[in-house]
Amino acid sequence: MTLPHTRSTLSRALLATALLSALAGPAAAQQTRLNPQEKRITDEAIHADLQGYEATQGRIQALNDGGRPVRDYHLSKAQCWLDVSFHEYTRNDRSAFPQEALTESEKLIVAMETGVSPIPTDTPLVNNAKYLRDDLWQRLKAIHGTPGFSCAQQAVACGEVELVHAGNEFNQQQWRHSKPYIQIAEDLVNDAEAMARQCAVAPAAAAPTPGPLIANVLFEFDRDGRKDIRTYSLESIDRALATLAGEQRELAGVTLVGHADRMQGKGFDYNQGLSQRRAQTVRELLIGRGIAADRIRYEYRGDTQQVQQCDGVKPRAALLECLLPNRRVEVRFELAR
Repeated sequence: MTLPHTRSTLSRALLATALLSALAGPAAAQQTRLNPQEKRITDEAIHADLQGYEATQGRIQALNDGGRPVRDYHLSKAQCWLDVSFHEYTRNDRSAFPQEALTESEKLIVAMETGVSPIPTDTPLVNNAKYLRDDLWQRLKAIHGTPGFSCAQQAVACGEVELVHAGNEFNQQQWRHSKPYIQIAEDLVNDAEAMARQCAVAPAAAAPTPGPLIANVLFEFDRDGRKDIRTYSLESIDRALATLAGEQRELAGVTLVGHADRMQGKGFDYNQGLSQRRAQTVRELLIGRGIAADRIRYEYRGDTQQVQQCDGVKPRAALLECLLPNRRVEVRFELAR
């Protein structure tokens, strides 16, 4: 069967021609070594590397055929490591990332093949990838400890891998190239939280209070008005409201937390006031979308909680764009039991 995964980077041809012979005997535990970048100039070298990817995909397929579910955390993570490795290989990534991501996939495959228990759930920052978006890492970490994790395993695993992928792109080509993968990770985090909330793993009477729906509204630098909001970030508000309706959830209340980036303004307390005004703007926006004013509370943190550091990013325009996730109002839709 074909395994669904976050991004269809492995072609159908690779899946169809998986080298199942590589599954036999001691070869199954051997590490696949890609050709160094300088040798990937001949058809023979590229063909050898593709055979390595095919063999690894075949081993994942064999684990699924042997009964390990597609949604399994470790199987999903092995698939997603393989996907990002192949994705960067085809983009001619000259760093160690394709090899190191492929190795992480194989480590998990070997652990599953040999019956290791428990298999670690850590996510290494391969190729010294930049640690980005602590807020997303923490949201994924929180899902690990919930009963709904059993339904959200695939999205959690792939979200973690995509954050590493984004950090690798940040190191190589800075924020502009990491943004698409951050967006993929954000979507996976949102999906994982939705799956965990809807997971029927216990009797309703014993079910915990569902976690909040979280959206982030982003502002332009040193701005706090309605017209200063990045339009696409408003979609996260609309998606959350649509989820509330689609899941038939009762809204217990909304908490807004205003933030500013680390760039200092006109005095020490300037960012504190800026974050407060942003929270007030989003409050008015939610009231305009039909949420009762008495259900909305807000607080503000200034520049004390940066989710993205952007150290060393230049020039200034690139730095301001990189710091965008810090210029946010976090919107937490609290759900009734």
